[in-house]
Amino acid sequence: MRETYGAIARRLRDGVPFAAATLVATRGAKASAIGTTLIVERDGSFFGDIGAGCHEGAIVERAVAMLASNDAKAEVLRFELDDEVLVGTGCGASLDVVLWRPGSDFAPTAERIAAGDEEARFELEGATIAFPRRARLVIVGATALAAELTAFAHRADYAVALVDPRPAFATRARQPDADELIVAWPNDGLAAKLFAEATAIAILSHDVKLDVPALHAALASGARYIGLLGNRRVQRARRAALREEGYDDAQLARIHGPTGLDLGGTTDGQTALSILAEILAVERNRSGAPLGITTGSIHP
Repeated sequence: MRETYGAIARRLRDGVPFAAATLVATRGAKASAIGTTLIVERDGSFFGDIGAGCHEGAIVERAVAMLASNDAKAEVLRFELDDEVLVGTGCGASLDVVLWRPGSDFAPTAERIAAGDEEARFELEGATIAFPRRARLVIVGATALAAELTAFAHRADYAVALVDPRPAFATRARQPDADELIVAWPNDGLAAKLFAEATAIAILSHDVKLDVPALHAALASGARYIGLLGNRRVQRARRAALREEGYDDAQLARIHGPTGLDLGGTTDGQTALSILAEILAVERNRSGAPLGITTGSIHP
């Protein structure tokens, strides 16, 4: 979703004509997050997705017509997402979408939304569209697994900082997607601010010289998730070392290790997916169980 606002900012800066369709309200099942936006250009090409299914074609048509008439007046569209062919098979959602043409003064807001470094909001046809600051993931150990986790985490709207004292590991060539790349020990002052702001921490170094100081920094933070890579023997050894230093069972219980959900993954990509899945489940207080066997709301 943030990529769409980045595209809006670029079009506004470059003077490219376009219309935007922004989701401002939902009822029933939740198709997409409020503020999700679709961009449409004069030729009908579009970027983004607001979860309106077959109705997105109608949105594109209305947007092209708005651009052709050079109409700058916003229009509110309402869609029901029940299946029109077989009654009862749709998700039951009702969506309110505002079709509008952002002005050049919207560019700074769009850039703030795209960056995600601070909360950003704007008003649209009586609706307040708010974007929180991106969640913060700190990864210790600039490994191949860390690169895969960073890529997945970005798609899940995390800002990712990588911490590793080894210059040969912590390079842009090896970690191209990291928002921040810190060549330092986890307990150095340079990294302290990152741990203080972290919502999740993944310790992937698999090296006692890095793992233990990283665990010290993580346990001193308010992070909701602390994950530690390593087999069960490694987990026991790290916890034993921490107990000798005075950490109690309640503190050690914050460590999720071996990190990740039991998905049976073997590659770095599969392992990264299992780690991110556990991070999301813990941060959102969900079970991580298959939705087919759970009850209650699918969406929070």
